Amino acid sequence: MKLDRITSNPNRMNGQPCIRNLRLTVRRVIELLATYPDREELYQEFPELEEEDIQQALIFVSSYLDDRIVEIPNGYEAVT
Repeated sequence: MKLDRITSNPNRMNGQPCIRNLRLTVRRVIELLATYPDREELYQEFPELEEEDIQQALIFVSSYLDDRIVEIPNGYEAVT
């Protein structure tokens, strides 16, 4: 998939990946998704943000995660 909404400009936000060259970093979008479980409230606070921006931010971030098995130490319970 082409991530045409993710931009990086060394003169904006220290070159961090941003959404459509706005002053809204991909990292901030992920943080906002955790903070605003209600997307309508998120869109009210950040009207410049679009659904496709969120989709591409999630794809971009997931591309940096490894597919690996992580051992959970004894004493921790898995929540199901």
